[in-house]
Amino acid sequence: MIYHQLALNVPLYSLLTYAHPTALPAGTRVAVRFRKRLMAAVVWESNVQPEIDISKILPIETVFSDGWQLPAGWRALLSFTARYYHYPLGQAVMAALPKGLRQPAAVPLPRQEMMYTLSTSGRLQPPPPARFHKQHAVWQCLQSAPVTLQQLKTKHTQAAHYLNQWQQQGWIEAKPVPACGSIPASQHHLNQQQQHASTSIQAKYNQFAPFLLFGITGSGKTEVYFDIMAKVLQQDKQVLFLLPEINLTPQLMQRVRQRFPHTVTAVLHSQTAAGQRTSNYLQAALGQAALVIGTRLAVFTPMHNLGLIVVDEEHDYSFKQESELRYQARDLAVWRARQTSCPIVLGSATPSLESWYKTQQGDYQLLQLSERAHASAQLPQIHLLDIRRLPLDNGFSDIIKQKLQTNFIHGGLSMVYLNRRGFAPALFCAACGHTFGCPNCSAKMVLHQHAGQLRCHHCDFHQRIPYCCPECGNQDLNAVGQGTQRIEETLQHLLPDARILRVDRDSTTHRQDWAEIYSKIMQRQVDVLVGTQMLAKGHDFPHLNLVVVLNADNSLYSADFRAPERLFAELMQVSGRAGRADCSGEVWVQTRQPEHKVYQALAAQNYVTFATAELAERQEMGMPPFSYMAAIRADAKTMREAQELLRQALQGIGQQQPLPASVSAFGPVPMLMARLAGYERAQVFLESKNRRDLHHSISIWQSWLQHLEKIYPRTRWLIDVDPLEM
Repeated sequence: MIYHQLALNVPLYSLLTYAHPTALPAGTRVAVRFRKRLMAAVVWESNVQPEIDISKILPIETVFSDGWQLPAGWRALLSFTARYYHYPLGQAVMAALPKGLRQPAAVPLPRQEMMYTLSTSGRLQPPPPARFHKQHAVWQCLQSAPVTLQQLKTKHTQAAHYLNQWQQQGWIEAKPVPACGSIPASQHHLNQQQQHASTSIQAKYNQFAPFLLFGITGSGKTEVYFDIMAKVLQQDKQVLFLLPEINLTPQLMQRVRQRFPHTVTAVLHSQTAAGQRTSNYLQAALGQAALVIGTRLAVFTPMHNLGLIVVDEEHDYSFKQESELRYQARDLAVWRARQTSCPIVLGSATPSLESWYKTQQGDYQLLQLSERAHASAQLPQIHLLDIRRLPLDNGFSDIIKQKLQTNFIHGGLSMVYLNRRGFAPALFCAACGHTFGCPNCSAKMVLHQHAGQLRCHHCDFHQRIPYCCPECGNQDLNAVGQGTQRIEETLQHLLPDARILRVDRDSTTHRQDWAEIYSKIMQRQVDVLVGTQMLAKGHDFPHLNLVVVLNADNSLYSADFRAPERLFAELMQVSGRAGRADCSGEVWVQTRQPEHKVYQALAAQNYVTFATAELAERQEMGMPPFSYMAAIRADAKTMREAQELLRQALQGIGQQQPLPASVSAFGPVPMLMARLAGYERAQVFLESKNRRDLHHSISIWQSWLQHLEKIYPRTRWLIDVDPLEM
């Protein structure tokens, strides 16, 4: 028997050994028994020397020998990911696979699409009689140029039948559709800055070179991406394009289809049907797809001929996975570019301070786009409206209401931005002061008036709106604050003739919702958009000329040191939606702190000023990117249990394995959201200016937590490296 080490979806930090009569190639999918349950596994190493009694080693039950294995580069990527994020390798491997490949069952490989044309002998045959006009049309298509079956079916629904019949007679030639066919010339002429950026990146073809493409909103970063992609695809290389949000995919896909109509593209995100996602994943792995577009999980897509990686809106926090395997897709994309010796482009109008700092250190090359791509488009005028002494009507000052009315009368498109969905953030009893909190979380339940519910946006607990206060019986319950639904209702009274469209998570639950939203906006069937940060990310609404921002100050009260960076990026991005075409744009921000550095930098539309000041402050405090951090977290039914596990680990480490002197430990303390989904949460922060020492310390913590698991079986723990959540 030959012994193999396998990666399984189990919470063990070591691989498991199984036996098979013959040696299996690394990367082969197999099915094995683990605690009597049949599970999928991936062969990680063959011909290993077992460290346990061979009588206890179980056999591999099924080998899925479909002639395809997960490649060595992919396995190296997952090995690094598991090491860096201190996560079980088997679970990391399964997290990186689509659902179909995580099942202990065979998966059919996607069939290579073929192109058909008449063979030499076929061209000598007389065409079908003209009276059979559909059959005749199919024959004419085959005679004129190579075509796919789908194209032939537009001529005749029974095209497959005739194609098969003619193939048997030797009249048809078939060849695989190339992953990248001909690429038409771009309809967009790059300006001087765009051309310089594209040329600089192309000059690093076939070598690792990280670039930060820092371009103001509307500067045409996508056209730069496309120009580079065209050159890479023409060299028969593959391109990986990462986006932060699913909502950006429909608009991007429309542009991709126009620019690369003959390029096979695989789309990978959570709203893709499971079967289709597995098929797309395999298309990319087999080289049948030249372009892969997806959200953060797409960074794990195996691509044997990778020539370029693009990470659009690289600053976005959506690239960080906040559960299970807590990876940062942007950072893994950079590692992968180094692994495959290809250039990587990180693009943003508001780069993350980590990426900006790396340009200052010379690790990344900075490329700037300081003017808008549309010749007549100008940056919007940004106005800070001090509302400290102004009366508000459901969040609106009189000045803002007048601006919205005037813009509607003149036929403009307005956007009202409020990063809070629902009708109101809280329900309040005026008699006794009772507020309705979530029974499972340290959060207030949000009023959703239209659904007749109170909902928790953290654990999804919901209940019907109560008729009276449970404490005093008072029926006069007040909705406190504003959400997008309440703003929508207020605007309907303010602008009764306007066509108002609300865009938030509640209004975009179906797969086609965003396509319909774009269609309405482009056809000028909308007068006012109301929405959350979903509207702020990378969307191009050419006719939008007025943006109003409500209640942005809330973000400044956070204890998170990243709050100013997040707010500045959010406001710069949403402001950048205005004035992107011929019409000039205006942005009005209601605030009670107009003198704050975030708003002053926003009004000046100067990212560099903001980043310089913020980095100086971070350096003084010794915070990232001038140090490295990790969070050790524990969840239990009581806060005492959660903190006790961390205290015991900290005490044991102090007595037996002191941490390196360069590493500081803070805690244990409750998390900002101390209770979530019924669990109390505590954490210890580890911080160091030495990355190696930090990871050594994490390993010490990990071994102690594993040792204490049996003593605290009801307490869960996790490790978050480079955390974004406090």
